[in-house]
Amino acid sequence: MQTRSNLSPWWQQPLNDTLNSLGVGTYGLNGEQVTSKLKQFGKNVFLDRKTKPIWQKLLVRFRNPLILLLLFASAVSAFMGEFSNFIIITVLVFISIILDFIQEHKAGKAAESLRHSVSVHATVVREGIATNIPVSQIVPGDLVLLSAGDLVPADGRVLEAKDFFVKQALLTGETYPVEKHSGELGSVSNDITDASNAVFMGTSVISGSAKVLIVNTGLDTAMGAIAENLTVSPPPNSFELGTEKFGILIMRMTILLVLFVLLVNAILHKPWLDSFLFAVALAVGLTPELLPMVTSITLSRGAIMMAKKKVIVKQLSSIQNLGSMDTLCTDKTGTLTESKIKLEKHVNINGESDTRVLELAYLNSYFETGLKSPLDEAILEHREIQTERWTKIDEVPFDFERRRVSVLLDPKDQKNRMLVVKGAPEEIIQLCTHYETEKETIEPINSIVLEKIRSVYSSLEKEGFRVLGIAWREETKEHIHAVVSDETELTLSGFAAFLDPPKASAKIALSELNEIGVSVKVITGDSELVTLHVCSELKMQVQGILTGKELDQMDDSALKYHIETTNLFCRMNPSQKNRIILALKEKGHVVGYLGDGVNDAPSLHSADVGLSVDSAVDVAKEAADMILLDHDLHVLYEGVMEGRRTFGNIMKYIMMGTSSNFGNMFSMAGAALFLPFLPMLPTQILLNNLLYDISEIPIPLDEVDKEELKLPRIMDIGFIRNFMLTIGPISSAFDFLTFYVMLTLLHANEALFQTGWFVESLCTQVLVIFIIRTRGNPIKSRPNRILAIVSFSIAAIGALLPFTAIGSYFGLVPPPMEFYAILASMVVIYLIVVESVKRMFYHFQYRK
Repeated sequence: MQTRSNLSPWWQQPLNDTLNSLGVGTYGLNGEQVTSKLKQFGKNVFLDRKTKPIWQKLLVRFRNPLILLLLFASAVSAFMGEFSNFIIITVLVFISIILDFIQEHKAGKAAESLRHSVSVHATVVREGIATNIPVSQIVPGDLVLLSAGDLVPADGRVLEAKDFFVKQALLTGETYPVEKHSGELGSVSNDITDASNAVFMGTSVISGSAKVLIVNTGLDTAMGAIAENLTVSPPPNSFELGTEKFGILIMRMTILLVLFVLLVNAILHKPWLDSFLFAVALAVGLTPELLPMVTSITLSRGAIMMAKKKVIVKQLSSIQNLGSMDTLCTDKTGTLTESKIKLEKHVNINGESDTRVLELAYLNSYFETGLKSPLDEAILEHREIQTERWTKIDEVPFDFERRRVSVLLDPKDQKNRMLVVKGAPEEIIQLCTHYETEKETIEPINSIVLEKIRSVYSSLEKEGFRVLGIAWREETKEHIHAVVSDETELTLSGFAAFLDPPKASAKIALSELNEIGVSVKVITGDSELVTLHVCSELKMQVQGILTGKELDQMDDSALKYHIETTNLFCRMNPSQKNRIILALKEKGHVVGYLGDGVNDAPSLHSADVGLSVDSAVDVAKEAADMILLDHDLHVLYEGVMEGRRTFGNIMKYIMMGTSSNFGNMFSMAGAALFLPFLPMLPTQILLNNLLYDISEIPIPLDEVDKEELKLPRIMDIGFIRNFMLTIGPISSAFDFLTFYVMLTLLHANEALFQTGWFVESLCTQVLVIFIIRTRGNPIKSRPNRILAIVSFSIAAIGALLPFTAIGSYFGLVPPPMEFYAILASMVVIYLIVVESVKRMFYHFQYRK
């Protein structure tokens, strides 16, 4: 129905126009109309999109440039007879692809869960007869009867209502049940929170009854729009973008290096086959083939550590995204608050706490019949109030027009009875002619007192309280029936004020997140007054406020401008929440979203990392990447820190691999310019690369410096490239120094030259790990013991390998002892130079 008019939402269109467009009368639809509408609109279900075949989903995973490069490297290894390399690289790549493929079904599961979140049957009036039918058979134009306990089966207009309250928190985020009534709206609004004459699929009826005209079904409903959003792939997250850019960087460097070597060797008329094998060996040496495995091990270890801290990780890449997160968007209800309404204040007209007000409110709620509202439940928590001396005589039930409820009570120890009235403050104030003082005396209300009363009421609302007025009047013993006309000339006792209290842990958690560079933005369906009060209680500084109505008036560019200076988004519906998340991502932020309702599912799906809690609705948990088992938000802070540790170790491998690999491969390419032979045999390059990779396997176990955890970091390709171009040439300079030593001092032949460089290259690559793994002093920042043992062991193996039969197989020969003395000196000087340049590099980066 929304598509029939673009001028206004369907709940604002004149009811007669809606009835005529749907072709329905007072007796409901007939069988022929139902059949026609089922063909036109389809069943009232969330239809699946056409799913891609499994082979297509698998092929999509191969679009990553790094994956393509690694598969090329494995093919080259097989071509050169290095089948162990071929098997290792291929297996690692396919394990990575399969893990990603499994995660692809998350959105489909969320939509499937949402599909089953509505009731199975509903009562529909067709041809004047009330019939119980499956929800899937409901069509636009049907007349549905709803009562307490029902789930609303589709979106529709309220035709008749009696004390009809609906809880729509799972869709809009509103804390309190909303009363729905028939008729037209007095004001224009596109926000479903203002649609008091309409109900929406999936919301629940708290009390009363109603007849509803169904307007939209299936995917045309507000709930259907959420299901549709969950089947659409979200924009790439920070981790995916980073790895893709890194793969492109390595691919470009590899292609340039290979082409350079082939060109030089062709100019120098060297054997084509040897030149080709040497070039492709360089390509294999430059590719970080262990990156998928190191990443998987690091992320898996992070997931285990987070599980110990009561955070369940559903998608491994979300750990890195959590560490890189610089903006946390969170719903208010259930995340920052307890999601339990509490009676915070009971005050007289002076704004002072008064037990008399509490007593009257308690008596009214205690003796009131019918389904208790959340406000009544909050009042009835005060069991210290005694009710034994009171007897209920009669009551006037709540209705929408009056917005109040009255109970007539008989106190055993008094000569008169009392009518206790509780309701909307503005209605109660109008009915009062007197007020009760703190000394329980009665005084008339004049203009000055009235202004004071309204000031107290207004100040409570500005603090975010939901307020009820409490009043009473005396009745004689002969008065046995309470009627609406009795609710006049009342005596105002005061006001009861309610809040959904903030969680005790939220204040500390928000402060902790702020200290580590994570800004928090509250996105809620609740009002700005209530949200402001919660933020005040949590000591959260409000920078700017934006409402759903204001957001609808902004285009994307205007939203991107305001989003940086706004941290409070109120009265937001699901699509608006999702729009905010996407705008933040387009501005370059790594965004986390914490929510627990159906209305949060699209945002959880679109965020770089979606976070929910174990008590959330199924749809939210399915859409989330992580689930917090402990409602203490400090767990989130711990998760962020673990994410940063994980990211830090992944970056260590990338920084070390790119800088040292690039330096060595550049040296090999440069050596081809003046050497009459290959500086290292292709098989020696692959062996060197394999030993180096083994030395880096323990990196996931390494500790991360505290300085690395202070602020969020992303995979900055510019930073990685600059580091590679800064440290790599140092490695190359010492490689050329080795060339000089081997050719000039040791007068090395081809085999000895290749052996000497093999040993020097491996030792410098492996041992520089202790310099690059930390931004600080490598002596003070101690590596993990296993990492140190493995690294030194690989360096020792490389030095001793020329003296073994395996070394002879790879063309290595024993170098003279003076070579090792020179090598030791060169390695020490190399590490000192790298440390000095590293410090200057980071100093320059921080200054920028």
